[in-house]
Amino acid sequence: MIEHLLFSLSAVAVLGISAQWIGWRFSIPSILLLLTFGIVAGPVTGVINPGAMLGDLLYPVVSLAVAIILFEGGLSLSLKEFREVGVTVARLVTVGAAVSWGLSAVLAKALLGLDWGLSVLFGAVLVVTGPTVIMPMLRHIRPSGQTGPILKWEGIVIDPIGAMLAVLVFQVITAPEEDLFNLITAVLLKTAVIGTLVGGAAAVALIQVLKREWAPDYLQNPITVMLVISAFTGANLMQHESGLLAVTVMGFALANQKQVSVAHIIEFKENLQVMLIATIFILLAAHLKPADLTGIGFGAFVFLAGLLFIVRPASVFASTLGSSLTNKERLFLSWMAPRGIVAAAVASIFALRLQEIGYEGADLLVATTFFVIIGTVTIYGLTAGKLASKLEITKADPEGVLLLGGKPWVRAIAKALKAEGYSVLMVDNVRAHVRAAKMEGVPAFYASVFSENILEQVELSGIGKLLALDANDDVNSLAALHFAPIFGRNQIYQLSPDERSGMSVVEETTHAREEHNLHLRGRIVFGEKVTHGLMTVRFMSGWVIKKTRITEEFDFEDHKHHYGGDVMPLFTISEAGKLQVVNAESKTKPPPGTTVISLVKPRKEEPAETE
Repeated sequence: MIEHLLFSLSAVAVLGISAQWIGWRFSIPSILLLLTFGIVAGPVTGVINPGAMLGDLLYPVVSLAVAIILFEGGLSLSLKEFREVGVTVARLVTVGAAVSWGLSAVLAKALLGLDWGLSVLFGAVLVVTGPTVIMPMLRHIRPSGQTGPILKWEGIVIDPIGAMLAVLVFQVITAPEEDLFNLITAVLLKTAVIGTLVGGAAAVALIQVLKREWAPDYLQNPITVMLVISAFTGANLMQHESGLLAVTVMGFALANQKQVSVAHIIEFKENLQVMLIATIFILLAAHLKPADLTGIGFGAFVFLAGLLFIVRPASVFASTLGSSLTNKERLFLSWMAPRGIVAAAVASIFALRLQEIGYEGADLLVATTFFVIIGTVTIYGLTAGKLASKLEITKADPEGVLLLGGKPWVRAIAKALKAEGYSVLMVDNVRAHVRAAKMEGVPAFYASVFSENILEQVELSGIGKLLALDANDDVNSLAALHFAPIFGRNQIYQLSPDERSGMSVVEETTHAREEHNLHLRGRIVFGEKVTHGLMTVRFMSGWVIKKTRITEEFDFEDHKHHYGGDVMPLFTISEAGKLQVVNAESKTKPPPGTTVISLVKPRKEEPAETE
């Protein structure tokens, strides 16, 4: 028995992390793989039996994991974003939620054969979308304008609202003799007040711990988890399901205070979230019964189509009437409502409670919820990016470049890329450099990479690469750390460090790599020996940027020979328009048809200006 339990627990971890990795490797929504792996390991093969493994602990464990995930979501909410999209978000989580709730309940009654009580409860569960599925999709699509912040805020804020609605419906259908108005008022007021007060108090307590240094660094993250769990459990003991609101409020309050830095907590929570999502989705999917899978009929497919083509569009258009959103943005919002772990957890918990009191048909709630999760994640995950590209609110494969630094040679590189039609954005903390860039026609933004909200300040639509070209190697490394989760580490580049006190460039590079962990650095751009000092000297010496098309008759060696070997390749552009950054690992032998952008020392008979 012990060996079997150990094997099952190990299988949960292996399948969960493997699904996450495969999803990343092949650009497949990881939640879809998690559900598939869980169903195969659970009801199909019986390898994992969560009920036997955890017994009565299953749903408490799931609830605590959801609490930590929602806390991490609250940490990503900023007041600056809310000022821009707050009205639309408020309408989506009120008017839009009401429309979605009502229409979903009607469709569930008509198509799934549920009674009105279960239909209304199911509609409340399906109000939620969830950060566990919205955020990975937004990172992949990177929509422009207001749509990204709107979807992020809606996905996080709607979760406690949906859970609160589910509590309300559950109490109504299990205690129909109570006064309906008083019951609704009591539930709504108690949930809102208790959740807000408990979450705010927990945030204040953690701020004091950090501010007054009451705990060493290695205990700060564990204490944070302790307070999140305490806030969630304490709020739930006072009012059912108010814990989700409490942890969301706690995260939001911490993210927007200015007294202490919470960057290390955010990074820890992001790493913890990956493990929790992997574990919980496997457990919940594996907990399904074979009968649940066979019970999915034709009506469920029609119901899913109704959610996609009727419920979500009606909810969005009712919520955005009179707003500043364009029709294209409304259409994209209408095609982005995947359900996630909160819907699965809430449906599972309430189905269990209804089964305990003998409520007929409650078992259908879980199976249909998982069917909706799988269907919405699959369809939205495979099509939302293409739709955003067609609507021209994003680029399917962004080739643009974010340049950190503002020296003249950085601006020259930006102009060369912009001339080839690529999106560029220069970020620097020297106002003179930013003004000069704008006067030269280069989009530029004044900001410091040391700012905690740098990612919220920079518009990254069409941008897919970072070139950290600042004179300070630590600044470049910090930028690499900030933007690696957005672009992926393979699209993060930084200059090799300048020499230190007599070291050769190669020795300095080796020293820097020993001194800094590799995961804190980007790929070395333009070559191992290319430093900020070298680039500056070459530009001051008259080197310029040239564009050369490689052909059968004029290959790259001819190009180098033309300039006497004084050629430093910077970028290559394929015939299909794919931009590649030359780096220390590159083997520059571009095939015919490739355009090479290089830094060259002009021949005497050639003009010295940059082309």
